[in-house]
Amino acid sequence: MLKNFILFLLISTFVNATISAQNKPADQPIKQIEEKPVKKTNQRPEKSQSKEKFDGADVKTMASQCVKLETDQGNIELEMFPESAPETVRNFLNLTAIGAFDTTAFSRIVPGFIVQGGNIATRETRTNELTRRAYRTIPDEPNPIKHERGIVSMARGDEPNTASSNFFILVGSGSHLDGTFAAFGRVTSGMETVDAINKMPAENEKPEKAVKIKTATIFPCTV
Repeated sequence: MLKNFILFLLISTFVNATISAQNKPADQPIKQIEEKPVKKTNQRPEKSQSKEKFDGADVKTMASQCVKLETDQGNIELEMFPESAPETVRNFLNLTAIGAFDTTAFSRIVPGFIVQGGNIATRETRTNELTRRAYRTIPDEPNPIKHERGIVSMARGDEPNTASSNFFILVGSGSHLDGTFAAFGRVTSGMETVDAINKMPAENEKPEKAVKIKTATIFPCTV
């Protein structure tokens, strides 16, 4: 009888302890496990805009650089005006430095007015990088430079800040462009070549046979 009573006490004690443990609040709340994204071992790195030669160049440095366009009709040499259009000049020099203008065409002619080039889509071959580069736009930089014969200026769309790589050279006066388009350079040699391109046969401003820029190179300007 005594053994049965002791056994009953032991079982009761065990049961009460178990119930008490189940009802006792936890000392710390259970934290939700944060699921971190798993990085794939073969995941491609995010592409960042690569640094180009004249990124960060000051006005003096850019002003000391001239550009030569070797075309099917002859050479054209240009001086830059970064003091009036710094980002436009920077973009133009960078495009020249990476070879973006090589084998592009003067794809628009307005007789007695302008010849337009710089369209990367007219290039004989294009890499994905150059195609992406063609879509990079720059801010508008209208300035006091008069649009007159020999001036180089940026073409753009109807919307502001849409200039990318297209430029034009004036063979006549364009005063209606003053203060609206970013004039950024001037022909210092080869204006006869620009005139020859402007006189090429064209229909609806599109040349029948476009003149190519064989190569565009940067060289130090002579004082």
